Amino acid sequence: MNIARASIERPLQTWLVILICLLGGIWGFFNLGRLEDPAFTIKTAIVITQYPGADAEQVAREISEPLESEIQKMSEVKDIKSMNQPGLSWITVDMKDTYDGDQLPEIWTKLRNKVNASNLPSGASTPVVNDGFGDVFGMYYAVTAPGYSDAEIYELSTFLRRELLTVEGVADVVTSGVPNEVIYVEPDLTISSNLGVPPTTLQSALSSADNVVDGGAIESVEGRTLIQGPSGNDSVSEIAGLSVGVAGNVLNFSDFSNVFRGREQNPNLIIRHNGAEAFTIGVAGIATENIVDVGKRADAKLAELDADIPLGVELHPIYQQHSVVEEASNAFLVNLAMSVAIVVIVLALFMGWRAAIVVGSTLLLTVMGTLLFMAIFSIEMERISLGALIIAMGMLVDNAIVVAEGMQIGMKRGQNAHDAADDAAQKTQIPLLGATVIGIMAFAGIGLSPDATGEFLFSLFAVISISLLLSWILGLTATPLLGHYFFKQGSGDDGDAYGGLMFQIYGRMLRACLRFWWVVIPGLLAITVVCFGLFGQIKQQFFPDSNTPLFFVHYKLEQGASIHETSRDLRILEKWLSEQDDVVAATSYAGEGAARFMLTYQSEDPNPSYGHIIVRTQTVDMIAPLIARMETFAEMAVPQGEFRAKRLAFGPGGGAPIQVRFSGPDPTVLRDLADAAILRLTDASSNVLKPRVDWREMEQVLRPIYATQRAQEAGITRDQITTTLRFATEGLQAGVYREGERQIPILLRVNPDANVALTDHLLFSASSNEIIPFEQVIDGLRFESQNTLVHRRDRVYTITVSAEVSKSLTAAQVQSDVQETIDTMPLPDGYKMEWGGEYESSRDAQASLAGQLPISALIMVLISVLLFNALRQPLIVWLLVPMSVNGVSLALLGTGLPFTFTALLGLLSLSGMLIKNGIVLVEEIDIVRREKSHLTLQDAIIEASTSRLRPVILASATTILGMIPLIWDAFFQSMAITIMGGLAFASILTLIAAPVFYYVFFMREMARV
Repeated sequence: MNIARASIERPLQTWLVILICLLGGIWGFFNLGRLEDPAFTIKTAIVITQYPGADAEQVAREISEPLESEIQKMSEVKDIKSMNQPGLSWITVDMKDTYDGDQLPEIWTKLRNKVNASNLPSGASTPVVNDGFGDVFGMYYAVTAPGYSDAEIYELSTFLRRELLTVEGVADVVTSGVPNEVIYVEPDLTISSNLGVPPTTLQSALSSADNVVDGGAIESVEGRTLIQGPSGNDSVSEIAGLSVGVAGNVLNFSDFSNVFRGREQNPNLIIRHNGAEAFTIGVAGIATENIVDVGKRADAKLAELDADIPLGVELHPIYQQHSVVEEASNAFLVNLAMSVAIVVIVLALFMGWRAAIVVGSTLLLTVMGTLLFMAIFSIEMERISLGALIIAMGMLVDNAIVVAEGMQIGMKRGQNAHDAADDAAQKTQIPLLGATVIGIMAFAGIGLSPDATGEFLFSLFAVISISLLLSWILGLTATPLLGHYFFKQGSGDDGDAYGGLMFQIYGRMLRACLRFWWVVIPGLLAITVVCFGLFGQIKQQFFPDSNTPLFFVHYKLEQGASIHETSRDLRILEKWLSEQDDVVAATSYAGEGAARFMLTYQSEDPNPSYGHIIVRTQTVDMIAPLIARMETFAEMAVPQGEFRAKRLAFGPGGGAPIQVRFSGPDPTVLRDLADAAILRLTDASSNVLKPRVDWREMEQVLRPIYATQRAQEAGITRDQITTTLRFATEGLQAGVYREGERQIPILLRVNPDANVALTDHLLFSASSNEIIPFEQVIDGLRFESQNTLVHRRDRVYTITVSAEVSKSLTAAQVQSDVQETIDTMPLPDGYKMEWGGEYESSRDAQASLAGQLPISALIMVLISVLLFNALRQPLIVWLLVPMSVNGVSLALLGTGLPFTFTALLGLLSLSGMLIKNGIVLVEEIDIVRREKSHLTLQDAIIEASTSRLRPVILASATTILGMIPLIWDAFFQSMAITIMGGLAFASILTLIAAPVFYYVFFMREMARV
């Protein structure tokens, strides 16, 4: 039985389907998880190891190399990168994209086992594996507390974290930038030297001041009594009162030392918000929770805590993911309502209000039904899934229009609703199903890819599949039933349904095109060639800039600059920003970047000479001119630093657009290659801006020359010399001061204001029991140039040259200018070069697509061949696909928009719509030729094409006009223009090119007949 006839004859079942879609869609909308971006697993872990006293290359050899060797044994590893600084190994381990989130916990356990199996030298800390690198703290605040002590700020931060962790749906809360406190012990060197008290003796006394030691237990037949040690020193004054034995005398530290509590002198991170000292607190939601609900609960909790938060403390939102997601959801509803309204209005104008209600209702039911299945299959409402619904909109309306138009024409000719539905659906249900499956398969290669692309875009494929299949089902069930209720049956003598002026003009034009096919086909081919040439002039951009009014400032001083220098320069930039009317807020970070507050945010590696500012403006339009003014100001105010400002992009970011890597065994040769590459890049293109190397500048290091014979005779070791130098500068870790759950370091150091030269210090010789002058055991001090920032990639030294490009050009355009000069660089044996940046990202993405799209294309071709059980008809349809680029080229060039990732999705959608229209039209020509064999080939083509004129034009018009609300959406803008321009031209292809190709393919056959 025909599905359409059954839907009318059994209305109860059809109404059940309608009510399930409608009510289930409402339920689904309110129960769908909401995210900003698709839930995507960042398959990266960080291995951090401390190795105090070692230089960067020594860290690379003795720490990173053995760790990387063990990690490399894991088959799951994709690549290993390490950053090596004096005393610090920072290894980034990326796993292969084919592993999903469920497999990662087991992989991280395996990684920890490999790390623990590494043979590290004495003095190295236990490596720490951080597998929470990809956690997203979407509710991100800056907290200012002017006038409060560091201890009070610490209590405030722990209070806020503790309370926010109690919120339902919160996975983790992280604080950054909370000032670290230190107990400083600064002995008077004159007194301590006269008393013969060496720093090591003081260090030993302090180290046991607050230890926790097991005192054992007394056990007997009567029971057990635990013994605990005496309470430690729990105040600064008690530490000052500690005693130390000297030559039979007992002295208190207060007799010869200044003991006080203060802020850490050289912190790892300094944060300010709008110029005021601050710390940040980030809240991450559980992955399966609705982030909008979690965010609202967190806001409610903070409002509840308002009475308990001390006066003057303020929480300033830096980023609120739940608000962004809610705004996107609301905007989608508005766009959806506008799109449906446009569809209804256009159909009402060209097909009458009855058809408008039928098709518009079917479209609404399809969208609601899709929301229901999204909720059932736990597909969140996020940027990609919402985009999928919008992409599918053009194909959704087509099924209903084809059936409604065919049914309406049949009823005007006197058929009842049952027969008209039966006739309309019988001819089109299989072609529409085949075309629907082909449309789905156009996205299968992306959504089903086993790598990161497939994980990120699976919701695109899933939502398009659900919506298109639902549109076919509802087009054959709900549309006939609603048509039965709304369409009127004619008398059969209302005249030719296709006798209107528009149909007559089209018929005459098509007849002329068929007659002069030898002009039309070369003309179409020429246009296609020209448009392909124009397509090469379109700017290429992987992801569009975000519509969130944020941008980032990256500031870098020379390697070796202190965090205080960096903070000083950032303060200059902050002050300028505070004077700009279009700036809402600015949050600065000296030493490292922010916590990951959005999935696509990537901060720089920790470095005292690195500064970062997150700037929020009033509107997105203000960002570009503000960046231009800020760049000009920075050139004058902080010329000593490298200044870069970048817009927030929708997709992954953080890297430079142009990057080239050199790998090899010798750091000196690598630096020479990098310098040569910079010269070649800047000579090849004036659009290469701010070239730099990731190893940065070499740094001056002060090293004492150990006088071996004199020092050994005096009983002074190299370690003693190093310990003395640390005591004279940063200080020696001498113990901890316990304050509740907090452990504050006790630091033994020389008073920085004592003006004691390094060579004036004294050392204690245990073997001779006497004080030895520092100068006696060294042959002076010398400066050495060292690499203090060394990168490795897959266990090989690797230096990366990075550069920005002119704002008027894309990375792809500049890449084409510079690629040849770098590719032809001579390299020594054992060294290699490879491209990174956007070129590598684009190449990897294309390789991923290239591995999947051929299978999808093969399936699409097979379906089209099986659909017609012939070869010529599918060939006609597929000849139309390359021509879909024509309208896209003209539209994007005309608007000046780049071809982005979303535009690619629009092009795939456009191809699906074009194939569907082509299949239905070619099938209609075949049907007319079978049923009206007396007609000539030309007449059969014209009659069949005329019957498809209105559905094609209406489907195109409704889709094009339905995309208008998206023109102002930054993420979907280029996709909307791609579909609008491409579909306008594709309609011509369907109505002119397809009939002409059909005529050429079959005219010899008709001539023989």
